[in-house]
Formats: sequence, C-alpha cells, structure tokens
Amino acid sequence: MKLILNTPGLFLCKRGECFQVKDNENKNDISSKKVEQIIITTHVMITTDAIELAIDNNIDIVFLKENGYPMGRVWHSKHGSISTIRRKQLFLEENSLGINLVKEWISEKMQNQINLLNKLAVNRRDERKDFIYDTVNKIKGVKSKLDCIDNTSINQVRNTIQGFEGSASRFYFETINEIFPEKYKFKGRSRNPALDYFNCFLNYSYGILYSSVEKSCILAGLDPYIGIMHTDNYNKKALIFDVVEKYRGYMDNIVCRLFTKKRILDNFFDKVENGYYLNKNGKKLLIDEYNKELENKIKRDGRNIEFRNIIQYDCHKIANRILEED
Repeated sequence: MKLILNTPGLFLCKRGECFQVKDNENKNDISSKKVEQIIITTHVMITTDAIELAIDNNIDIVFLKENGYPMGRVWHSKHGSISTIRRKQLFLEENSLGINLVKEWISEKMQNQINLLNKLAVNRRDERKDFIYDTVNKIKGVKSKLDCIDNTSINQVRNTIQGFEGSASRFYFETINEIFPEKYKFKGRSRNPALDYFNCFLNYSYGILYSSVEKSCILAGLDPYIGIMHTDNYNKKALIFDVVEKYRGYMDNIVCRLFTKKRILDNFFDKVENGYYLNKNGKKLLIDEYNKELENKIKRDGRNIEFRNIIQYDCHKIANRILEED
C-alpha cells in the first residue's frame, strides 16, 4: 500500500515495526511490511526513527509540491543493479536501441490516447461520436508516421518525433475539451498553477506518476539523469520525462472518469493568484481513484500484471535490453 499523508498537522513516527500516524485526536498503527511508499503532500512532521524504519524496509519517502510534482525523496543510497546499465545508457542517443525505445514509448502514449477517446465515444450522440472518431483517425495517422521513422540516432530525428507527439496531444486535448461540459472546459495544458479544474487534477496525477516512474527506474538500475529523447540538463531527471510518456494515458483515464461521472466539486480547489491547486478534498478523491487503478491488470508479454507492478516490470525489461545491447 501507499501511505499518503495529506492532512496538515499529522505526525508520523515509529512504534515497534509499525509506522504510527497521529493527530490531536487519533492514532493509527500501520505495519511497515504493508507499506511500499510514503507520500507526503502537505505540512506533516516526521521523526528520524520513522525515516530509518522506511530505509530499513526499502520504502521511499516522497515529498510532493502543491501541484503534485515530486519535490524530493528520502531513500537508501544503493543503486538497483550493476553499473554496466548506467554506462550503456550513455550510448543510447547514438544507437538504434535508443530510438527504438523512444518510438515505442511515444507510440504507446498515442495508443493510450486513442483508447481513451474510443472509450469516451461510447454513449455519445452521433455528431459527438463522429467528431471523436475523426480525432482518433488523425492520431492514428500521426502514429503511422512515427512508426515509419528510420532507426537512426535520436539526435537526427528528435525534433521530428517531438513534432509528431505535439500534434497528437493537441488533437487529443482539443477533443476532450470539446466534449466536456462548459464548466470544465480548458484552453490547452497549463501548469504551475493550473488555469482550470481539469489541468489541476491532471497535473497532480502526473506528479504522482513521476514519483512511481523514478522509483522503478532506480530499482531497475537505470540512471534517472541519463535521458534519450529529453536532453541532459543540470539536475534534470531526463530519463523520467522519457519513460513517463507511456503511462500518462492511465492517469488521463482516471481524471477523465472523475469529470465525466460528475464527481468534481468546487470545494476540491484552492484559488491562488493566476490559477488553482488541489486541496485536501481533491487530493483524497484523486488518490483514492489512483489506488483503485493500481489493482487493475494490464496485459504484458502474455501475462496479466497489476498496474501497481507494471511500471517496475517495464523498467526491468528496459534495463535488460540495454544490458543485451552490443
């Protein structure tokens, strides 16, 4: 389970082999053997004993900003595998494996966009349904062009791939906006802070996703700072921005489900200058839906794997492919 602390004033300490979460009125003991990650999203106090218990049990502690993006994490200092993987990562910009990985990740992102749009088309009126299917065909066209890119080095085609990705995402979000009720319409993607309710939920969901991808990369022995599609910059976890693309659609699905089922309330948001942040109520709704999604099974290599394990499974597979590369 993910232990998520999003109530101001909570206190996290150690009691035996359990984490104890308490406030002014209640205490709750949770076995460290049941916790896979601790996510702290607001003003919470934590003891060094609790941090040590987490490290001893290979549990990472993630601190999220108001918009849901990881601010930092506490974890043991060991890498997840041999250094050969990280050395070979340096050559992915120059060989065919690097561009193959990027094409696979972006292609899966586009396929997830197509799948969600097809799901949203169900039970729509004919004109809305035709509009959605028209967008699906546009994204399929872009995806076909992506698949036809020659397997050369990523440096030669980076701008082309980014252009295809941007076009597909523009078609995708314009269509979602068109079918949303007037109250929830938005003008493209916005961040830090979000300009609307939809982007507010989407940003926070992506922040949760980033922390999961980073953890899985480290456990698989991948260096988060050595990217392929996203170029290396000081203190930028470029590989995380690469790998996260293939999973965005799962978070989109969660957020769109909340909006289409009319579960969004005005009191889920804090109005700030130039935008919105999710408050405690909004975070709780999103996190509860995310935890439910973790139990869903996804087909991978002929196996049904729970979503909670799929990112780790994929990252280990990426690491193995890098090791096998000559």
